[in-house]
Amino acid sequence: METRQPKVEGLTPKEIVAELDKYIIGQQNAKRMVAIALRNRARRKLLPDALRDEVSPKNILMIGPTGVGKTEISRRLSRLAGAPFLKVEASKYTEVGYVGRDVESMVRDLMEIGIKMVREERTAEVIERATDRANERLLDLLLPQSRGAVRPPEPPRQPFGFPGIQIQPSASSDDEAEESREKLSEDRWVRTREKLRQGLLNGAYEDREVEFKVSSRSGGMPGNVFGIGLGNEREMMGQVQDMIERMMPQQPKEKRLPIRLARQILVDEEVDRLLDMDKIVVEALDRVQQSGIIFIDEIDKIAGRGSGGQGPDVSREGVQRDILPIVEGCTVNTKYGMVSTEHILFVGSGAFHVAKPSDLIPELQGRFPLRVELDSLGKEEFRRILTEPDNALTKQYAALLETEEVGVTFSDDGIEQLAECAHRVNQQTENIGARRLHTVMEKVFEEISFEASDTPGRQICIDRDYVNQRLKDIIEDEDLSKFIL
Repeated sequence: METRQPKVEGLTPKEIVAELDKYIIGQQNAKRMVAIALRNRARRKLLPDALRDEVSPKNILMIGPTGVGKTEISRRLSRLAGAPFLKVEASKYTEVGYVGRDVESMVRDLMEIGIKMVREERTAEVIERATDRANERLLDLLLPQSRGAVRPPEPPRQPFGFPGIQIQPSASSDDEAEESREKLSEDRWVRTREKLRQGLLNGAYEDREVEFKVSSRSGGMPGNVFGIGLGNEREMMGQVQDMIERMMPQQPKEKRLPIRLARQILVDEEVDRLLDMDKIVVEALDRVQQSGIIFIDEIDKIAGRGSGGQGPDVSREGVQRDILPIVEGCTVNTKYGMVSTEHILFVGSGAFHVAKPSDLIPELQGRFPLRVELDSLGKEEFRRILTEPDNALTKQYAALLETEEVGVTFSDDGIEQLAECAHRVNQQTENIGARRLHTVMEKVFEEISFEASDTPGRQICIDRDYVNQRLKDIIEDEDLSKFIL
């Protein structure tokens, strides 16, 4: 009987592209490339252990002008994969020995993102229990007496006419009276507490203030103090301060807050008690190492420009040399432990207007074997961006103004004119891609947005004439458009 291979989990490449199409217009080559890269990660998990370790991710280099979707493709990809994602600018890093951030800090930042991601997922699993516990603590603050502890002390009984002589009652009668009082007190306490619980759950006491003790350091996460000294001075000081805080004993602080604010603090404390941070760190470490994505933007800014190693090119090539082992696969020490970058997916991005990919050092070029050039956006792409994506700008502006009871509709010729204006300004000034649409739309809606709160019930149609009225003079004056659009 033929045995079938287990099904690969996750989305297929076609499904990934379809999901990306909901938010990104065009750039099909880039979408296909990242879809294959994501699918290969799922395939790799099914390989035998020996072969799985040999399969490394194929890093991608995206080439294209700003605003065409490079960053958005990577960000949406990470959301589809549920993977830790970090976007960094290569120009922010400096060579070891210079003042600035060292390249290993990107791995530490990715690990922090992984911890935060896993912690949020585990918090969602225990938040209901934590809320119940917090409400019980609030009830204890509202009704501080414990069961059976509300009885006043009984004075000694004296016999008539014989001062100083005390007659001891029988043990059985005292015990029965004691049990009766305890029973009555406990029943009253239970009824009162139940009434308070119902009122608390119904929001009747949200503004009542309570006084309680809170840990001076809640939500802390265990760390590896041996990571000190691996970053720049600011990172070092932060890690030293963190280590000192963990060594010092926690001193609870007295707070007096309304219940609506106190509840959140108590919920956070209960979440910390319910979570196992050791397990969170282990899971986050595995997720970062096996599924992490680092998007290195402006990688063209650290490329040499054939100046013979003179001037700032030395620093740029130094950054490339420092990035190289991270991309090749090395181990970086973080406060959560050692993180291997061998299977982290790196996506490089740059416009490469001045420099070329071949200006990168050969070793770094070889670590980005997949290259894709993204197309510039034209009028037709702008028109589709305004209408097709789930988060289209036209839908956003209409929804925002609807909150002020102002209705906004867009005619076909109005959308065509918006796309035409954005495209023309990109040609006349600087091509910033789809980001130009934000500037154009904001200028068109400036007056409507300003007066919306004073004109509820107003209905507005954005057509060609309205767009021309708001933008025609600015676009025709090329010098003016450089400053306004």
